[in-house]
Amino acid sequence: MTAFGKVVRTTAFKLSAIYFVVFSVFAIAFVGWITRETDRFLTQQVRDTIEAEIGVLADEGLRSGLTGIVASIEQRSRVPGASLYVVTDSEGRVVAGNVTEVPPALLKLSGLEPVTVPYKRLEGETSHHIAMVQVLPLPNGFRMLIGRDISEIERIRELIGKAMISAVVLLIFLALVSWFFVSRRVLKRIDSVTATSRQIMAGDLSGRLEVTPAGDEFDRLAENLNAMLDRIVHLLHGLKDVSDNIAHDLKTPLTRLRTRVETTLAGPAEVEAYRAALEATIEESDQLIRTFNALLMIARVEAGSPDGALGPLDMAQIAADVVEFYEPVAEEAGVALKLSVEGPLPLHGSRELISQALTNLLDNAIKYVQTGEPAVETPVVTVAAQQVENEIVVSVSDNGPGIPESERLRVLQRFVRLEKSRSQPGSGLGLSLVDAVVKLHHGTVAMSDGGPGLVVTLRFPAET
Repeated sequence: MTAFGKVVRTTAFKLSAIYFVVFSVFAIAFVGWITRETDRFLTQQVRDTIEAEIGVLADEGLRSGLTGIVASIEQRSRVPGASLYVVTDSEGRVVAGNVTEVPPALLKLSGLEPVTVPYKRLEGETSHHIAMVQVLPLPNGFRMLIGRDISEIERIRELIGKAMISAVVLLIFLALVSWFFVSRRVLKRIDSVTATSRQIMAGDLSGRLEVTPAGDEFDRLAENLNAMLDRIVHLLHGLKDVSDNIAHDLKTPLTRLRTRVETTLAGPAEVEAYRAALEATIEESDQLIRTFNALLMIARVEAGSPDGALGPLDMAQIAADVVEFYEPVAEEAGVALKLSVEGPLPLHGSRELISQALTNLLDNAIKYVQTGEPAVETPVVTVAAQQVENEIVVSVSDNGPGIPESERLRVLQRFVRLEKSRSQPGSGLGLSLVDAVVKLHHGTVAMSDGGPGLVVTLRFPAET
């Protein structure tokens, strides 16, 4: 493809061509309309002037006859800026007027409509003028010509014609200039997008689209695409972390399952031993199934397609139900469970997912409130919910050992467990699910020091 062919195929060239055609058609139509209306207006003015002159001279003829008409024409023809007057006798000789030469054929014309003819106003003049005239018969073979010079009108027509040509040339120039600047600006931005896309397709996910201070539609598009790329990178890193953690956290229980079965088969063939091994295998399998179910739920929530429809709900009622459900568990664990709610708290979301998130936080608080050294004498877990301006704020706090500030963001990742011994049941997915649920509802998760203990705060936009 030639260089010109590449230019013709560009969007900038096509846009410039479209603008040029549209503006050219508009300009030509507009100037043509102005020309036609101006010509019609000026021509009608000349016609009206001729008719008025004829009317005045006709009145003079009725009063004084042919002699009065000739005398009036002699007087009128000497006035500066006068109309054109000619009176000829039956032989065609000029008797009175201010025109030196009249074509003989013109004097033979007579009628109600004026005609346009060239003429010489002064004797010896080389240039010709254009006039609109009307010839009228008089008594005794005399003829009278009355007209107006329309050379100015012709010059106006020429000026308008030149203006049309100049406008078309200017449009072509402006189209070329606009194409030049559009090609330099727009195509440069498009080339930048293309280069960044190739960089990303080559495997370098750190590439981002250029955002200029102009803040135009290209910058808004670049910001959205960059945000999309950040999200993709985050998901890819999450997928990598999940893969690594699955290899670490799921390999161990699967190895235990295999070892337990092999040990049982290698031992004496006793029904009780087989039953115990199968029961342990079922328990281990249930834990694996719960882990995979949690992973699937997190994946669905992060993809924005949770089970069940989103609708209006009351956060105060959800908090009360979850606390009521966990009261026996807390009592058995020796933990004082408290509820502080200021309701109602209107919220738009999924009751199942928000209940699951609050359940995970409450389960973690009850589970780990007594794991510190030394143990808490009176472990307390508090669930609080209130509306602060346009947000629903839900917090779960305890007076346990808490989480170091350096680890608070990391615990929201999948399979992260700060308990190195892993003596407590769990898969390290509870807080990851909480984070995914809150993001689905356009909220935020924050962890702070409870002095002592940990405070996990969820913020959701309130339903208006």
